[in-house]
Amino acid sequence: MHNERKCGILLHPTSLPGAEGIGTLGAEARQFIDLLAGMGMSLWQVLPLTPPACGNSPYSAFSAFAGNPLLIDLEQLASEGDLPHNISLGQLPRERVDFTQVLEAKQITLHQAATTFFSNSRTTRMEEFWHFCDTTPWLHDYALFMALKQHYKGKSWHRWPADAARRAPEICEKASVELGPEIGAQKYQQWQFHRQWQATRNYAAAQGIAVMGDLPIFVAYDSADVWANRDIFLLDAKGRPTFVAGVPPDYFCKTGQLWGNPLYDWAALEKQGYVWWIERIRQMYSLFDSVRIDHFRGFEAAWHVPAGERTAVKGQWIKGAGAQLFDAIDAALGKIPIIAEDLGVITPEVEALRDHCGCPGMKILQFAFDSGPANPYLPHNHTNNCVVYTGTHDNDTTLGWFHCLAPAKKKAVLDYLGSDGLDIVTDLVRVALMSVADTVIIPFQDILGLPSTARMNIPGTAYGNWEWRFSWESVPRHLSASLSELLEPYGRHRLTPSK
Repeated sequence: MHNERKCGILLHPTSLPGAEGIGTLGAEARQFIDLLAGMGMSLWQVLPLTPPACGNSPYSAFSAFAGNPLLIDLEQLASEGDLPHNISLGQLPRERVDFTQVLEAKQITLHQAATTFFSNSRTTRMEEFWHFCDTTPWLHDYALFMALKQHYKGKSWHRWPADAARRAPEICEKASVELGPEIGAQKYQQWQFHRQWQATRNYAAAQGIAVMGDLPIFVAYDSADVWANRDIFLLDAKGRPTFVAGVPPDYFCKTGQLWGNPLYDWAALEKQGYVWWIERIRQMYSLFDSVRIDHFRGFEAAWHVPAGERTAVKGQWIKGAGAQLFDAIDAALGKIPIIAEDLGVITPEVEALRDHCGCPGMKILQFAFDSGPANPYLPHNHTNNCVVYTGTHDNDTTLGWFHCLAPAKKKAVLDYLGSDGLDIVTDLVRVALMSVADTVIIPFQDILGLPSTARMNIPGTAYGNWEWRFSWESVPRHLSASLSELLEPYGRHRLTPSK
């Protein structure tokens, strides 16, 4: 029996409108969920909600477990009495996220809220806070890591004094006391993020909207994860990576891609019963209804590049944990819904692992038109158990993509779609909806028919990414009705649950 036919929207919460310089988990998030419900959508897909580190990327985070404090809605903190009602963050731009400005303004304000909260100690909220601290196993390591990071002026943990870098117990105990206020502020922010996210998710559930999260397979080197768990990564005695992650040279890049993430020591993880991974997946399913795993092929084999190499050319494929890991996760947590990001060069072994796990793979329509009728991304080659996208956060918008195609390519697209090209975005969305695939996800930029200026990320570029935001003025008044009509004939429209 196949799943019901569904459609969803990809939008990261940072792209929501609002007055805080960045999207938050406040009224605008609820308004967006109302819009999804009005369209007849079933899913909201987000990017990783973790605190971004390098280049503001949600795929490079200070923790694989923590939430991004910049998403905290300050109005809710004011309504609870932790901030004054007339709080101002200064003149922050609304069109795009200026991460430097937002970080500076919101960090000061969030610390102010934490100080107020801790000064009113005898409250039921305080009991709720301590319960969160007591039942969140990763929290203290993360808060201590962030406090030490601030103490050492933002340096990567491997540049801290040796005792702090190797987590000597006496240093950790001393820091836990001396940096107490900052550790408390970090824990307060995580508590508020998790409360606000759960309220957002509950609001979505009440409207019949499930939320899909995103899990990057690798973690950042400069993260609480690596600092607190050196034994499960391929590091030398000083804590430096011996190999780093990437992908080999291909048609798009003749030197490959050097990502630089540390790689897992799967033998050490196996000895521990894969506990770290089980806890990571458990955390994801406390936040989301389903999860997309980025670079799923890395579980079968990952490209190991010796540390210090300038390019990814001299790497080699090294086997990962494979089915053993997923069997351990299933044994601990039960069968959980995972979507496998299986793009790029996929071997029969990777397909076998994906199928062993029963995971749907991904089909990207922007990749469908470059190799004739056998291209697996063309809709006539889709299967039920896959998720179809017009494009992802790494692609151009559909409008931008089409305008950049060579004339012969454009003709091939128009011929396949039976389109005159006057509304190419709707035509590509419609063919996605026609697919036999159980699930279709459309980036919100394509729903709004936006050009390249609205794309979220240009892979391989370090600056100017992740900044896009929409405004309610750019949302047509009849969008709900027109999307409803578009979904209806293809059996993807979901009726809003009665209140």
